[in-house]
Amino acid sequence: MGIVKVIEVIATSDKSFDDAAANAVKEAAKTVKNIKSIYIENMNGNVEGDKIISYGVNAKISFEIGS
Repeated sequence: MGIVKVIEVIATSDKSFDDAAANAVKEAAKTVKNIKSIYIENMNGNVEGDKIISYGVNAKISFEIGS
């Protein structure tokens, strides 16, 4: 096994926390290869009236570099 590097990203969604996490991986995968895991550090939401209008996550994404 090679070296594992961790980056922290912030992602949002207007659907759900799950979708925000999926967006984090999808966007990171555009420039990062060999993603191995995601760790959700924090979750937050924005509210208007009595409805959540957006969901956000702070995620740590780990990926393998080298071999």
